Amino acid sequence: MNRKLLIVDDDDEIRAQMRWALQGEYEIILAGERTDAVDAFRSGRPAVVLLDLGLPPHPNNPEEGLATLSDLLALDALVKVVIITGQGEKEVALQAVGAGAYDFLCKPVEMEELKLLLKRCFHVAQLEREYREMHRLLQGDGFEGMLGTSPPMQAVFEAIRKVAMVDAPVLVLGESGTGKEMAALAIHRRSARKDGPFVAINCSAIPETLLESELFGHEKGAFTGAHMQRKGRIESANGGTLLLDEVGEIPLPLQVKLLRFLQEQRIERVGGRQEIQIDVRVIAATNSDLKRNMAEGRFREDLYYRLAVVQIVLPPLRDRAGDIRLLAQSLLQRYATQVGKRGLGFDRETVQVMNRYSWPGNVRELENRVRRAVIMAEGKRLTIRDLELAGSAEVEPPATLKEARQTTEREMIREVLHKHSWKIAPAAAELGVSRPTLYERMEKLGIAKE
Repeated sequence: MNRKLLIVDDDDEIRAQMRWALQGEYEIILAGERTDAVDAFRSGRPAVVLLDLGLPPHPNNPEEGLATLSDLLALDALVKVVIITGQGEKEVALQAVGAGAYDFLCKPVEMEELKLLLKRCFHVAQLEREYREMHRLLQGDGFEGMLGTSPPMQAVFEAIRKVAMVDAPVLVLGESGTGKEMAALAIHRRSARKDGPFVAINCSAIPETLLESELFGHEKGAFTGAHMQRKGRIESANGGTLLLDEVGEIPLPLQVKLLRFLQEQRIERVGGRQEIQIDVRVIAATNSDLKRNMAEGRFREDLYYRLAVVQIVLPPLRDRAGDIRLLAQSLLQRYATQVGKRGLGFDRETVQVMNRYSWPGNVRELENRVRRAVIMAEGKRLTIRDLELAGSAEVEPPATLKEARQTTEREMIREVLHKHSWKIAPAAAELGVSRPTLYERMEKLGIAKE
C-alpha cells in the first residue's frame, strides 16, 4: 500500500512539526513552494497531500496554492489533497474542495483530528485504486478468458505463451475445477493451429465399450448399431488441437492404440483396414496422479512420456492469493447482468471469509456459489449466508487475536440486528452501547443492512 504523504507548507517550523508527528505512520515528503511540490509529487507519487494555500511568492494570497492543487490533480486525479487553511479563509477552502480537494482543516490543526482524516484519506485512496485496477481487469478478458494476477497464474500464462507456438504434446495437470480445459483452449488459440478445430473429449464420461469408437471412429457395420460410417474425435480434430481430458481414465488396451497414433500420426477406424494420416496436436489433462497410476500398472509409462513432453500445472484456487476476489467480482458481474440485478457487491466480511475458505472445488465451486447467491439474495450486498459459507468447516480460523475478536463481534452484532429487524435503537440497548457507537462499529466491521 502507498503510505507516502506530501506536506506542502512555506513555514519551515510547521513542516518540521508535521514531520515529527506523522513520520511514524507515513513516509513523509516535504516541499515549501509550488515548483518543489510538483517535482516531489512527480518523483514520489504520494497517495495523499497536505497543502497550505498560502505559498510564495504571495503567501497572503491563495492563488498559488490553488494553482498547486490544479497541477497535482492534473498529474493524478485520484490523489487525496487536504487543504490547510486559516480561520478566516473557509470560503477559499470550500472553493478548493469544489476544484477537487478531498477535504480541509482550519488552523490551528488538531493533530488527532488530522490523523483521523489522513487515515480515512489513505483508506479511500487504496479502495479507489483497487477498484480501478479490478475494473481494468474485468473490462478485458484477461489472458484468453482466464483471470489471474497472482504469481502462480502469471507463471501459467508465461508457460502457455512459450508452448503455444511449439507443436509438441502438452500435459495439463491440476485439481478438478482449476480450469484445465481453458488452459488447453488458450494454448490452441495462441498456436499456429488457431484457425483449425479444437476438439475436446472427456475420457471419464464415456463408457469403456464406446470410448474406442468415440476416439477413432468406426466403419459401417463394425458392430451392432453401427449403421453408418462415423469419424472419431481424433479425425475431427485434423489440422487443429485435440484435448484428451481425464486421460488417466483411458483403459490399458486403448492406451496401446493411442500410443501408436501418437508415434505414427495415423489411425484406423474401428472395423476398418485403411490407415488415415492425421495432423493434430494433442493436449492431455488430468487431476489424477499419473506416476502413481504407472507404479500401480494402470497407466503405460511409454504413453506418459509421449504425452508429457511439456507439463503445465494449474494451481488450486486456495494458492492464488489475490485472485479469489477478482474472480468472484467477475462472476458476480456476469450473473448479475444475466438476471437483471444491478449494484450487487460483496460485504467486507464475505470477502474476508472467501479468502480464508479452502475452495476444494476450486473455480468451479466459486462459480456455482456466486451464481446461486446472485439468484437467491434479496439485498444489494452478498453475505456469507448467501454464499452458504457460514459455519463451513473449510473456512480457516482467523490468523490473529484481533481477527478472531472482530469475527466474534461481527457475528454478535449481526445476530442482534437480525433479532430487532435492523432497528438500531433496540439493538444498541441490548448490546449495551450507544447508537453512535453501534453505527461506528458497524462501519468498522463492514456490516451493512441486508
